Amino acid sequence: MTKVIVSSGLDRLNSPDFRFLQEAAKFGEVHVLLWSDEAIRGITGRDPKFSQVERAYVIQAVRYVTQVHLSDGNVDPDALPGRLPFRSDAWVIDEAGNSAARQAFCAAAGLACRLLSSRDLAGFPEPAPEPMSGRRKVIVTGCYDFFHSGHVRFFEEASELGDLFVVVGNDENVRLLKGAGHPLFTAAERRFNVGAVRHVKQALVSTGMGWMDAEPEIARIKPDLYVVNEDGDKPEKRQFCRKQGIEYVVLKRLPKEGLTRRTSTDLRGF
Repeated sequence: MTKVIVSSGLDRLNSPDFRFLQEAAKFGEVHVLLWSDEAIRGITGRDPKFSQVERAYVIQAVRYVTQVHLSDGNVDPDALPGRLPFRSDAWVIDEAGNSAARQAFCAAAGLACRLLSSRDLAGFPEPAPEPMSGRRKVIVTGCYDFFHSGHVRFFEEASELGDLFVVVGNDENVRLLKGAGHPLFTAAERRFNVGAVRHVKQALVSTGMGWMDAEPEIARIKPDLYVVNEDGDKPEKRQFCRKQGIEYVVLKRLPKEGLTRRTSTDLRGF
């Protein structure tokens, strides 16, 4: 199969990065040459927002990525390393980052140069459901307003219990529960981010209101388990699961080993 390269710091860890990787995957297997913290400092003159360990963890969890490779030391943004750990066929580049130097490098290296325009990257396509494995159905709900590695870890743990469905709160209900200024991102964007994670079988948007805004989706999915973390443990959810005969599971809110504990509140600043 065709193998394509993405060479980047991917330091946003949200929808622009995920959309780019999604479109890149249309050209072949995506191998990410992820710039190290040192490389980002050298290229941008600033510290990365997220460490290379955290960036690698999240990007490897994106379903459109085949493998992440760390680019250590000095990185030339207009070229690729002389020795790659795999045979590559193309370099995928954001049109905004295109340059004559990159075009010249691809020509000299015998690589196709695939450009993605702003039009290619527009919008947030609804993620297609993944095939079910036949295991028990697991549902989780939440806002997922500023996506981060803690969400990925939560999905990773929940998916170990069965096929995972994630229902993100609709915009009106998030405003009702969290107040003015919320959500920071629309339901379509939040659903897209959630659906980009390989641990998730299907991402949906809730159609109800209140703490049980996902009740219509639960009725349709008929899950065996409802999984929450400690922050999401609510009496309304416990009571609902008891009445419906759904197993209720509360997970500890712990980051992946070696990573910083993240919260959406801290990242968005309010």
